[in-house]
Amino acid sequence: MRAKPKAKQGHKRPGSRGHASQNGQPQQQPAARKQKSPRELAMDTLVKVAQTGAYSNLQLNRTLQEAGLQRADAGLVTELVYGTIQRQATLDYWLSRFVSKGLHKLEPWVHQLLRMSAYQLLYLDRIPAHAAVNEAVTIAKKRGHSGISGMVNGVLRSVDRGRGELQASEIKHANPIVQIALRHSYPEWLVGRWVEAYGVETAEAICIAGNEHPHSSVRANPLRGSREDVIEQLRAAGYEAVPSAIAPTGIAINRGGNLADTDGFREGLWTVQDESSMLVAEVVAPKAGMQVLDCCAAPGGKSTHLAELMGGKGKVWANDLHAHKRDLIVTQTERLKLRNVEAITEDALKLADRFKPESMDAVLLDAPCSGFGVIKRKPEIKWTKTAGDVSDIAAVQQRLLNAVCGLVRPGGVLVYSTCTIEKDENEQQIARFLQEHPEFELNSDWPEAIVEQLKKAGAVGEHFDGQAQLLPQHFDSDGFYIARMVKRL
Repeated sequence: MRAKPKAKQGHKRPGSRGHASQNGQPQQQPAARKQKSPRELAMDTLVKVAQTGAYSNLQLNRTLQEAGLQRADAGLVTELVYGTIQRQATLDYWLSRFVSKGLHKLEPWVHQLLRMSAYQLLYLDRIPAHAAVNEAVTIAKKRGHSGISGMVNGVLRSVDRGRGELQASEIKHANPIVQIALRHSYPEWLVGRWVEAYGVETAEAICIAGNEHPHSSVRANPLRGSREDVIEQLRAAGYEAVPSAIAPTGIAINRGGNLADTDGFREGLWTVQDESSMLVAEVVAPKAGMQVLDCCAAPGGKSTHLAELMGGKGKVWANDLHAHKRDLIVTQTERLKLRNVEAITEDALKLADRFKPESMDAVLLDAPCSGFGVIKRKPEIKWTKTAGDVSDIAAVQQRLLNAVCGLVRPGGVLVYSTCTIEKDENEQQIARFLQEHPEFELNSDWPEAIVEQLKKAGAVGEHFDGQAQLLPQHFDSDGFYIARMVKRL
């Protein structure tokens, strides 16, 4: 799997053979600069994510677009970036045995190079050990001096020799929180919160699920065709597509290429969306002709789903704070040929100034959150978020709920959702809201088929009250919380 570095071609105008000097003699062209190898690109991405706090998916996309790699090389870069970030605590636990002066004294790029290379040796069976080690030494020689390359070589060869012993399942600690944190590479404070909230066994299952490769999924547009038709088209295009176990119009994709770069996507036959996220609009259950407000709508997945469920009739107000994100919503609605969505730009805290009180049949607040339900897609979240962040975002959520609830008409629906698994942001948030707003009550009028699947997975109990916490292991999808409330008549 080791990729050969490619030379970047010099930029020429079409049809030219190079530039001529004023005396008519050909000018010497500058030497072509060697393109970085996939492993060096991965290392650079890891350094930028660690130093700037950038989201791994955005930084990775930037890197891949600039490099223009072949599909296999792009796949290697992607695997190394996500995998190294996911497993960094476990990798550091092992590397610390072999770096005598301590990991904290290493230059950032050297530290990331060792992590990334150890990840290949310990977690990727298909990469030959010599390829991982030799490429790391080559990068170290290019970036540093002989002392650094010698150290990198020695440490990685020690890791390679010790592979039989360096197994995560063999890490033992008297404290179960520390053991889970080291085995599955999570910060101890976060594991501790999950153990307190869910118990040791479930907390470990959450951590395991968060390290798995996310599968893709799409939502069929019922206004353009049935789910069965879309599955047939996807399979004909070479995708492994099966009906979602939980989302009525969802399709799980186990193998295939870029789903957004397909004719079906461009024609509006489907939308790329996680299966857990697809449940939100289903729980709102809007009807044709309703007035519906999606308070924090970008990039528009839930807004367009609401519009589809309404049969294209009525009105969905899709709001976002930022104009450039509003553009994303518009792009979605145009692609799906939906005429009943109006994208607007407003601070969600000020929506009550824009719309009349009790003017909405349904209001959806898909609130900003800590994001701990999407760790498998953005693994850096577990390293960049803090307990203080959870408290801060919970306070914002509370203000948003208070700001938009007055827009719901009597008998209307208020749905609150997040992509996190933190009780402070979810169950406790809603318990406080209901205590402060007795005019609302939880409502269990969810689609029956969804409730049955949630019960089978253990996401809700027999006495379902209208709120559900999906954990990432329940359906191999994102962790998501959804609460449906109605305003008393």
